[in-house]
Amino acid sequence: MTELDAVKAALKTQAVETPSWAYGNSGTRFKVFAQQGVPRDPREKLADAAKVHEFTGVAPSVALHIPWDTVDDYAALAKYAEELGLRLGTINSNTFQDDAYKLGSVCHPDAAVRRKALDHLFACVDVMDATGSKDLKVWLADGTNYPGQDDIRERQDRLAEALSAVYDRLGDDQRLLLEYKLFEPAFYSTDVPDWGTAYAHCLKLGDKAQVVVDTGHHAPGTNIEFIVATLLREGKLGAFDFNSRFYADDDLMAGAADPFQLFRIMYEVVRGGGLTPDIAFMLDQCHNIEAKIPAIIRSVMNVQEATAKALLVDREALTRAQRSGDVLDANAVLMDAYNTDVRPLLAEVREESGLDPDPMAAYRRSGWAERIVAERVGGEQAGWGA
Repeated sequence: MTELDAVKAALKTQAVETPSWAYGNSGTRFKVFAQQGVPRDPREKLADAAKVHEFTGVAPSVALHIPWDTVDDYAALAKYAEELGLRLGTINSNTFQDDAYKLGSVCHPDAAVRRKALDHLFACVDVMDATGSKDLKVWLADGTNYPGQDDIRERQDRLAEALSAVYDRLGDDQRLLLEYKLFEPAFYSTDVPDWGTAYAHCLKLGDKAQVVVDTGHHAPGTNIEFIVATLLREGKLGAFDFNSRFYADDDLMAGAADPFQLFRIMYEVVRGGGLTPDIAFMLDQCHNIEAKIPAIIRSVMNVQEATAKALLVDREALTRAQRSGDVLDANAVLMDAYNTDVRPLLAEVREESGLDPDPMAAYRRSGWAERIVAERVGGEQAGWGA
């Protein structure tokens, strides 16, 4: 097998999970902008996700968000996904949209509120059992706004206790994925603010606990690829939430704000042996002013392009330059790969897989956008909180 064949083979096995909530209405804290043809229930979200997979070939799973994707029969929903050529992926918990969680959820000073949050996390594991999902993602909005509002150390104790209880509830083939976020909605202290805090908790929990890296959840200038490299080295990188941000958690399309950063991240993934099913590559985006499905297709393509460029890095030449201390040559090797136009290569990969070489054009020709606008009339559109 030639090097190019190996690159193609790797690209053909790549999988990018799409989030159910990205197909619904979303916006900013000021306004949610409704669009025509938006799904009204989880099944319609899956139907849209199936179109993304149909035209990209690398989006076979859909993440659910509970209670946004609550249904009476999760096994039936999983079967419906299978009929569409999909599977249900990560189950995302929600302990931030109930009035009871104003001062936190599992870190709340009131034991009754902590119990409520823990019961929700257990219910999410029940959903995993019913759908066959392997991953529970936990992102917490817990934190404080003012010095002295609560005891920072005690909140970490409460967090550890809750995570331990959820960890013990998991099946042998299930994982807890712990996500961190620099700030928002808490502004003074956030209970899981960085990768170090998430790593410390996951390390104590055990092998079934892994860290999620959301590419939008960092301060400007943070070297995210260093975090990725370190977590891979420690065997604690469980998943990505891909998006872009200019300031904070903007949830823009992956690779839109800084495609070079996405390339650098994907290089560390490739370098660290992380291009495997053990690491979930998921989009976590909310498309506010752009059409939903095309934005998700474009995001998947952006991840593919960054991955292709990362796979094209001449590792031998890079190693020689690094070991000889040739700074400029080492940087040039990376830049040569980044500056390569990989679109013809990806078009070739798609054609070899029986796909249209241009997923965006294929979607436009499909008539799906016009069909859903005509058919999805009446009812309540899905969006934040639904």
